[in-house]
Amino acid sequence: MQSFRRAGLDYDTGLHYVGGLAPGQAMHKAFAQLGLLDLPWQRMDEDFDHVIIGGRHFTFRQGYEAFAEGLAKDFPHQREALQSYVRRLQHITASDMDVPAYDYLRQTFSDELLLNVVSAAAMKTELRRESLPLFNFAHTCSSYIESSWRLQGDGNLLVGKLVGTIREAGGEVRTGRRVVSLTETGGRIASAVCSDGETYEAGYFISDIHPATLCSLLEGCPSVRKSFRRRMETAENTCGMFTAQLRIKPDALRYFAHNVFVYDRPNVWTMTEENDPVKGVMISARAPEDGSDSLRQIDLLTPMPWHECEAWADTRVGRRGDDYKALCREKAAQCLTLAERYIPGLRDMVEQCYTSTPLTYRDYLGSPEGCAFGMRKDCRAAMLTFHSVSTPLANLLLTGGSVILPGIEGVTMTAFETCSKIV
Repeated sequence: MQSFRRAGLDYDTGLHYVGGLAPGQAMHKAFAQLGLLDLPWQRMDEDFDHVIIGGRHFTFRQGYEAFAEGLAKDFPHQREALQSYVRRLQHITASDMDVPAYDYLRQTFSDELLLNVVSAAAMKTELRRESLPLFNFAHTCSSYIESSWRLQGDGNLLVGKLVGTIREAGGEVRTGRRVVSLTETGGRIASAVCSDGETYEAGYFISDIHPATLCSLLEGCPSVRKSFRRRMETAENTCGMFTAQLRIKPDALRYFAHNVFVYDRPNVWTMTEENDPVKGVMISARAPEDGSDSLRQIDLLTPMPWHECEAWADTRVGRRGDDYKALCREKAAQCLTLAERYIPGLRDMVEQCYTSTPLTYRDYLGSPEGCAFGMRKDCRAAMLTFHSVSTPLANLLLTGGSVILPGIEGVTMTAFETCSKIV
């Protein structure tokens, strides 16, 4: 939810849309308890996601039945398979952590193009045929089919609301105090030592940083066994994302309340490994805050594995050199070429373009290798790759996108699980 400001406009690093906010749906109760439902959420178009793939244009409609029937018009021979699919999405359990998502889809859909279409909007996670659990895939897709919403404003609105709630309860939020070590006494964390020398003591400590980074703070804690450290420090990370954030010329383009996923070919499940040059892009429009229909901001996103930018791993923001800048310009141009299949002439509407790579996310968000979705989950080793919020230290708990699920739904679910260990 980190945002930044350029030339009078705010840009987000994520939070392009949220699913399941209507009463009785996946995220409604949690957001109500957190006081987030009174933020300016806008329900997206009934056809909330558009997919352009294989030279054809498909749409995802809000509501499970509407979703299935909408796609059945394009794939009438797969109507029963689509109905079976949406029923399964509504009954996902922890047992699906062991089920390969790709194998399930292959067994459900006999039409290869439809398999790619229903997977196309799952660019919100890392698609890997051999390892992605159905549990993750389903949670990535399901709540958005229930209903899809976009925030009229930047992610700081959520941050501000949560900080306000903490302060109303008598808490404090302190920033700019990087924790450099944790000390242990009798199997419990006794204190957190910060870079400014200040020490904080507490009954419980909650970590939302990457677990491998957390292990580097536990060097002096004898209760943390080598096996725990090895598990966290050697875990594979998911891919990162390349983002081109576009400032659109005034009155050049009307706002559209849906996302668009454009693929060069129907290779959704292998695109991350074959994405150079760019073969798939997500187009997300920022809701105008002035109430007009003039669109001023568009984000273009595409997966970017770490190896594509690893040559600059020892550099920092603003000091990466001309070759890195050339890489970003080329990636942005490739994203624009695909995006223009939906918005012809888009590049001529662009006033300014800001780019980010996994390196950017690493430096600003502290995610190893700039991973966009935390630690990789593997259906072949669910016990090793899905993590408990508990740790070997009785009062140290985990939360965040690496533990169970990434994304706004995943981190919310995990946060409530973490809090249940205390209250």
